[in-house]
Amino acid sequence: MTSKRQGPLVGLKVLEIAGIGPGPFCGMLFADLGADVVVVERAESGADALDLGDVQIANRGKRSVAVDLKTPEGVDTVLRLVERCDALIEGMRPGVMERLGLGPEICLQCNPRLVYGRMTGWGQHGPLAHAAGHDLNYIALSGALWYSGQPGEAPMTPPSLVGDIGGGSMYLAVGVLAAVMSARATGAGQVVDAAIVDGSAHMMSLLLSLQASGQMSAERGQSLLDGPHWYNTYRCADDTYISVGSLEPKFYRELREKLGLAADTAFDNAYDPRAWPQLREQFAALFATRSRDEWCVLLEGTDACFAPVLSPDEAADHPHMRARGVYTREDGLLQPNPAPRFSATPAGGPGPIPRRGQHNDAVLLDWTAR
Repeated sequence: MTSKRQGPLVGLKVLEIAGIGPGPFCGMLFADLGADVVVVERAESGADALDLGDVQIANRGKRSVAVDLKTPEGVDTVLRLVERCDALIEGMRPGVMERLGLGPEICLQCNPRLVYGRMTGWGQHGPLAHAAGHDLNYIALSGALWYSGQPGEAPMTPPSLVGDIGGGSMYLAVGVLAAVMSARATGAGQVVDAAIVDGSAHMMSLLLSLQASGQMSAERGQSLLDGPHWYNTYRCADDTYISVGSLEPKFYRELREKLGLAADTAFDNAYDPRAWPQLREQFAALFATRSRDEWCVLLEGTDACFAPVLSPDEAADHPHMRARGVYTREDGLLQPNPAPRFSATPAGGPGPIPRRGQHNDAVLLDWTAR
């Protein structure tokens, strides 16, 4: 792994208060793109709720400082680092950082240009602000979970990508970077309140537009993106799965041609929700007659809008993903390469995963030296 920082965020200093979920991912994104990210971890190993040690991919490229935040010395160490950084990100419940003596008021007194990024599920205020919760709860309340499931069934629990990463990390990253730009222009820092309920609701914009236009029903399985036979996943003969997403008429025509269904009038009613259940059953029976690889030979790379459903290991070895270098294996650990890509200031490969407290001396030396 490379330890030399490169990318569009070189020169940005970010202090991350260790946590779990969206905060660390946001810090990783900054580090991937060249920022000097210092993660403040608890002094004792195993104290964190999700301590993954040397397989914590979200810590790659960061430097680790281990301190005891319950002591005056630990708080003083963090405040010394706050004086020299562009941004601080934290994911504690509202009020915890204030009780530690590291709330935004104190930190902004130390560094008026500081961007103080706060990552929570419910937000910094509101009736639920102090309640416990996780990704699933936040997207349930925001409306983002509603369409995850089939008619008559409970909504499916999706991976934490929708809430923690999409509605959380990415909004915190955009908010912090926007506030840093403002601080550099005005000299004044500010607090960024990134809540998963806010971000995941914001991501609903397209679906709300479809709903307003009459193309998205409140009933699951009755809309263009969750009901049609041509926008679904199917089991193959070898118990693997494929996906089809032939949304536009021209792509649906190609899918029918490839499947030998061009002349079958039963498939003419592509946009009639009443026909979808029966047509889904027919598609399911058809796709169950061949293996996933056989369907790939017939459909992959065509305009039928097709892709196999792959495990992460399979995805890493797929020719398209290999050609783009989407994944890498470092010391036997599969992980994605940094994204997105930049023409003039490309990011480097994944940085090394630090040991807890590995950089105490180095960070204090080069961040606090006058």
